[in-house]
Amino acid sequence: METQDVVSYYEIKGFNLDCFGKQRLFMKKSKTKFHKVLIANRGEIALRAVKTCKNLGIKSLAIYSTADKSSQHAIQADAAVCIGPPPSSKSYLEQATIIHIALKNNCDAIYPGYGFLSENAKFADLCEANGIKFIGPSADSIRRMGDKSTARQIAIANKVPVVAGSDGAYDNPEDAMHAAQSLDYPLLLKARAGGGGRGMQIIANGSEFTIAFQRCNAEAKSAFGDGYIYIERYFEQIRHLEVQILGDGKGEAIAVGERDCSVQRRHQKLIEEAPAAILNDKTRNELHKTAEMLAAGVKYEGAGTVEFIYDVATKEFFFIEMNTRIQVEHPVTEMLTGIDLVEAQFLIAQGAPFESVKPRQKQSGHAIEFRINAEDWEQNFRPNPGKLIAWSPPKMSGVRVDSAAYEGYYIVPFYDSMIAKLIVYADSRDLAISKAKDALKSFKIEGIKTTAGFHEKILNQEAFLTNNISTRWVDEVFLENNT
Repeated sequence: METQDVVSYYEIKGFNLDCFGKQRLFMKKSKTKFHKVLIANRGEIALRAVKTCKNLGIKSLAIYSTADKSSQHAIQADAAVCIGPPPSSKSYLEQATIIHIALKNNCDAIYPGYGFLSENAKFADLCEANGIKFIGPSADSIRRMGDKSTARQIAIANKVPVVAGSDGAYDNPEDAMHAAQSLDYPLLLKARAGGGGRGMQIIANGSEFTIAFQRCNAEAKSAFGDGYIYIERYFEQIRHLEVQILGDGKGEAIAVGERDCSVQRRHQKLIEEAPAAILNDKTRNELHKTAEMLAAGVKYEGAGTVEFIYDVATKEFFFIEMNTRIQVEHPVTEMLTGIDLVEAQFLIAQGAPFESVKPRQKQSGHAIEFRINAEDWEQNFRPNPGKLIAWSPPKMSGVRVDSAAYEGYYIVPFYDSMIAKLIVYADSRDLAISKAKDALKSFKIEGIKTTAGFHEKILNQEAFLTNNISTRWVDEVFLENNT
């Protein structure tokens, strides 16, 4: 790895972003093959991108904060540049600095992964303005599908079933309350931007509306810089399903498979499965076709996920949002189909024939992903950064671990607490659960508290074993009885 000193703030201060494109004109805009890709992320997804570059014969340029100097993605990339101090706002979210580094190092493209700038339409615009390929959907797709109220209107226009709710999003409680008058309680307030369960609030009755809206609005502004909130009907017992999509950017899209992400805490996913065992073949096909229609309707490019809720009582599904990026849980789909979704993102961005990225096999078997977080789950999932004294992932057939951690590595407190993804595959759900128990038991992690014990406990719960859960089961049943 070739490393460079941290890019000085003063080196780019006052740099006219409007001029970036003019400075880039001499560079060839080819879609046949990238020469060098800047990886605008960290952790396991950045490491995955480094490996994808190597597989495709592309030079990789990593960026890292001062806290990530010893990170695997920085070490294994062909070159790495320190971008700034630990806070994301001063490093991984510094759009101008990232563009400057890409230009300075003659990068053809930028890979955003998930999180950080992956769903930032302004950043995608900035890449395009400077002749740099953003490996992901167009800025227009990000903007339209990232705004949940706009996405809802697009879904309606494409005859995709949606949950009853407001026509638009609101920035003040008075307008929002007026819009809610025609809806029945309970209601769900939801930030139009962002995700991850932030900017969400359940309202049981009208007396709670104003305070709940203000709380939701403030959280959304803090997390996403956008406080607009929309309103929709709230379901008591639902499953959270999502369909993995690949699009060619020209109006063709395929569903690669679906996932059940119903094991979650406070709207944060913890365990993901594929396929969704709760679905029959007819509903599964309808779900896939619906997701394909929506993605094709916005000429979606690359990998994305169309998310739905599934009403257990009526067995109906409804569109809730689209994530215009690769998902954390994409490996469970890869395990079932044999497709490399990250590589597919790169190939689509390079203009490869869409036929070449389609999976060669249909979903078969069952896969489960467990998010291993540096958290003490018995203490309200308190973050638990620190040094990994021991780190020995399981080495078993049908078991995969995606991680950038290693023995001696210090888990820093500045970023998301996920340190690994454990994915298991078997011929059936029962066999996958059995294999997962063995894999979790043999996963040696010492020095910090993790959620591995939480997952082991989950796997012994009758409700999980019989697949009789909902998105509220962890919060309202499991944790109530186990903490």
